Amino acid sequence: MPAVTERFDAVIIGVGQAASALANRLGTAGMTVAVIERRAVGGTCVNVGCTPTKAMVASARVARLAARAGEYGVTIPGAPVVDMAAVNDRTRAIVDKSRAGLERWITGLPGCTLIHGHARFESARTVRVGDRLLEADKIFIDVGGRASASNIEGLGDVDWLSSSDMVTLRELPRHLVVIGGSYIGLEFAQMFRRFGSQVTVVERGARLMPREDSDVSDEIRAILEAEGIVFKLDAECIQVRPHPEGGAVITHGGKEQTVGSHILVAAGRVPNTDDLGLDKAGVCTGPHGHIEVDEQLRTNVPGIWALGDCNGRGAFTHTAYNDYEIVAANLLDGESRSVNDRVPVYALYIDPPLGRVGMTEEQALAQGRTVRVGKRPMTRVGRAVEKGESQGSMRIVADAQTDEILGAAILGPGGDEAVHMVLAAMAAGMTSRQLTHVVAIHPTVSELIPTIAGELDAPHAGGG
Repeated sequence: MPAVTERFDAVIIGVGQAASALANRLGTAGMTVAVIERRAVGGTCVNVGCTPTKAMVASARVARLAARAGEYGVTIPGAPVVDMAAVNDRTRAIVDKSRAGLERWITGLPGCTLIHGHARFESARTVRVGDRLLEADKIFIDVGGRASASNIEGLGDVDWLSSSDMVTLRELPRHLVVIGGSYIGLEFAQMFRRFGSQVTVVERGARLMPREDSDVSDEIRAILEAEGIVFKLDAECIQVRPHPEGGAVITHGGKEQTVGSHILVAAGRVPNTDDLGLDKAGVCTGPHGHIEVDEQLRTNVPGIWALGDCNGRGAFTHTAYNDYEIVAANLLDGESRSVNDRVPVYALYIDPPLGRVGMTEEQALAQGRTVRVGKRPMTRVGRAVEKGESQGSMRIVADAQTDEILGAAILGPGGDEAVHMVLAAMAAGMTSRQLTHVVAIHPTVSELIPTIAGELDAPHAGGG
C-alpha cells in the first residue's frame, strides 16, 4: 500500500544550528514545519563539536593550572592526576543536558513536528523518511558534515579515531599521534598532552595552519612545543600499518617512523550530502560534495535552500546561525540579506586561544594591497603578564590608502573574546584611526587594541 503523503508548509532536513531557530521563526509565522533528524538533534556543535570539546578544553586547562600552581605561590601536594572517565562524565552531562533541552524546545514549537529518521529526496518537493512521504513547497537542508576518512595509505588496516571519537574516550592514550596540524588537530593535541598523553603531530605541510600569518603559526608551534608536543612537519607520503604490540606505525617523509598507541586523523571534513537523493531533486553539488548556493543560500532549485556546513560557505556554528538569520530575514521580514555582508571571524581553542577576524597580513599582501600593520607581543600586555600567560601576540592589519581595518589576530589570554572589539569595528565600518578613539577598560587585553591601531608601521605593498 503506497504511503499517504503528509503536507507541510516547510520541511527542514537536519537539526544543526540553523534548523531549530528557523523552525521557530517559520512556526511563529503560522507555517506547519516538519523537522527531520537521523541521529541526535543539535548537530556537530552540540554532540561532537563545540560543546564537548570546549568542556574538555576546560578540564585540560585546570590540569595545566594545577601543574603550574607553584608559579603562583600556591602549593598542591603531589602532582595532579587526571581521571579521564570523570572528564568524560562531566563532558557527557553537559552534552546530554544541552541536547535534551534543545529537543524539548523543538517539540514544543508552534506548528512543528520533529521526525527521527533518514530523509531522502524523491523529487524537488517530496522527501521520504522511512515509510512516511512528506511534501512541502519550501525545503531547507541543514545536514552538516563529518570527519573525512583521509586517503592515507594503510588507514583501513588499523583502528583510528576521528574528532567525534576523541570526545568519547574514557581512558588516556599512552601516545596519541595526530595526523593533521590544523585547528581541530592542535586543539586535541594540547588537550591530551595536558591530560598526560605523549603527543606527536604529523603534518604534511611545511608549517602549521597555513591560513594564518607565518609568524603567528610559529608562535602557536612554540606554545605547544613548550608543553612537550612533538611536531613532524613536511611529512609527505604518510603511511600507516599495525604495530605487532598494538597501536600503529606511522611512516612519513620517506623512512621516519612514529609509533602511536592511538591515531587521530584530523585531515578535514566532508558534507553529509552523499546519501540525501539530491539528484532526484535536481540539486547541484560542488566537487567536494557541498551544496551549491547563491549569496542568499538558495540552491539551483527554486524552493530549496542549504544552510550550515553542507553549503561550504562558512563551516562554523556562528556562520550556520547567520545562515538562518539571512534566510529568515529574506523570507519573512522583506529584507535582502546576504552571506557577503558578514565579516569572517573564528577562533582556535588552544590555550591561550587565537581569535581571528578578516584578512591576515599575508592574505592582504597577496591581493596586492598596500598595508600597515600594528603588532604587540603579549609580554607587553599588562593583563597577560599579571595572569602569568604572556605567550603570543596581538596584531591589526589596515589598508594604507583607505585606513580600512582589514583584519586582526589576537593570540593570547581571552583572544577569542577580545577579537570581538575589532570585529564590531569592522562591521561598523570604522577606520583604524577611529578605533584609536575607543576608551576600553583597564586592565584588560582588549584595552591595547586601540593602542595598537595607533601604532601601525610604515606602508608596505604586496605583489598582486
